[in-house]
Amino acid sequence: MSSTHIGRWARRGVHGRTRGVLLLPLVILFALVFGAVGYIGYVLWPRWPGPPVARDAPLLPITVAGVAFNVPPAALRVPVQRRPGAHERVDLSYLWPSLEPPDPAAAAPPAATRTFERLFVTIAAAGDAMPPAERVKAIYPRYAVPEPVAGPSGLAVLAFRAGTPYQGEDLVYDAVEPDRFLVRCSRNGAGPTPGTCRYERRIEAADLVVRFPRDWLNDWRLVAGGIERLIKSLRPLPS
Repeated sequence: MSSTHIGRWARRGVHGRTRGVLLLPLVILFALVFGAVGYIGYVLWPRWPGPPVARDAPLLPITVAGVAFNVPPAALRVPVQRRPGAHERVDLSYLWPSLEPPDPAAAAPPAATRTFERLFVTIAAAGDAMPPAERVKAIYPRYAVPEPVAGPSGLAVLAFRAGTPYQGEDLVYDAVEPDRFLVRCSRNGAGPTPGTCRYERRIEAADLVVRFPRDWLNDWRLVAGGIERLIKSLRPLPS
């Protein structure tokens, strides 16, 4: 082999090694980028939730807007919500007056009386909504009549005016201690349509709403005590 051919071969070898050395960092960089993208995609890719927990399972530890609750699985009305962890909202129901979750094996009551035996509870993130206590002071007075009338068992009833966002509803509260019991209730409609009351409470960053038939106001002290017990049962014991 001549010296010329040897020189060409040597130069090709040097150039090839140089290209290999220059390409190696690029290969490593692309590998790192693809690895990072793959990992992020794996972490953020939405996954279908696992199967719901059985209704007779122990209390489920959940959070709504970072607020901790312990919820009986049987009380959850939506099966997909029957899992531990973070939720945007949960919907619950309880038998009245036992405050036990409904038994799915029990015979269903007649349709005409079905709504009269249960409390319905919703827990959802409060977001930017005004707290219930502030709404009572700042919002409701704009739309209510000037003076309340006497209601059942020591309650006061303040009607909302027609043509307002709350027409057809009343603000009902303890005439002596309004902070002890205050609800907003729709009026009983024509026929079998019952009026419904909603009790609202802000718990840190979550809003809890309890709904029950307006006819229960005749025993509002019993209802108020039951709601308080129910809320305490949903909150974890302090450590």
